[in-house]
This record gives sequence, structure tokens and C-alpha cells, in this order.
Amino acid sequence: MSETRNRTRIINWEEPRSPAELGKDLSGLEFLQKMMAGEVPRPPISLLMNFALTELSEGSAVFTCEPDEYHYNPLGTIHGGLAATVLDSAMACAVHSTLPAGVAYTTLEIKINYVRPMTVRTGVVRGEARVIHTGGRVATAEGKVVDANGKLYAHGTTTCMIFRA
Repeated sequence: MSETRNRTRIINWEEPRSPAELGKDLSGLEFLQKMMAGEVPRPPISLLMNFALTELSEGSAVFTCEPDEYHYNPLGTIHGGLAATVLDSAMACAVHSTLPAGVAYTTLEIKINYVRPMTVRTGVVRGEARVIHTGGRVATAEGKVVDANGKLYAHGTTTCMIFRA
């Protein structure tokens, strides 16, 4: 019988509702810029899964993540949910970056295609997204997950519902 070592990971986060309240008076781009600058706390999901918004402009967003063994599935590869979560975050933030203050949104639909598996040897990956269309009630975006050499691991699209006051 092989000996296994238990691993521990501790996650600390700030109360998540306060930043959402702060964001009501900022455009989506301003809110996300403040998050990148550390003026608004990162959402708990990004701490739990170890990814962060690292690049932003109006209509585009990039998240980076380093897959680790706590992301593994029973098959010995990184769970597809990591790529899906990074893509959902990047595509949604690309949409968010186009919205004025007081306008909310949510993901209505997401479609992911997995091209190849990730492992801890994959290294840092980037979830790169850009808006295709922002309308009055619906926005769409596309994204991809690539490694440092540009190798594609997953790609997808999203449809977001926009809520205007």
C-alpha cells in the first residue's frame, strides 16, 4: 500500500455583497478596474479556484490561472469545470466592461468546447474573452483558454441577459 500525504489549502475571503453595492455607481469598466487595483475585493470563487482578472479593456477581459492538483478530477487531469469557470468569468467580465453604471447582467447560456486536457504540467493558462455584441437586453461574447505558448485547451461562447433600470 502506498503512503499518501494529505494536503491543506486555506482560503480567506471578504464579505461578497458589499462590492456589488459599490459597483452600482460605477460603470462596469470602472468597477473591474478597481477590482484589478485591489480597491474592490476579488470574488470568493476566484480565490477558491485560484484565478484572477489580469487584463482589461472595454469589451475584453483576460483571466489567468495556474492549474494545480486540487483542480484534478478522478481521471488524473484538471476538471473541465476550471476551464468553464475561467471562461465564464472572462466572457462575463468582457460584457460587464461595456455596461454603464446601474446596469446589471447575468450569464444566460454558456457553451464550452474542450480541445485537450490540462494537468499541473500545463502551467499558467489564460482565459481570453471579447464581446461580440452588446444590445439592449442581450450581450454575447467569445473566449478561449490557452497556455503560455498559445496552445488551445478550450473555447466557448456566452449569452448574457442585461437588466436595465
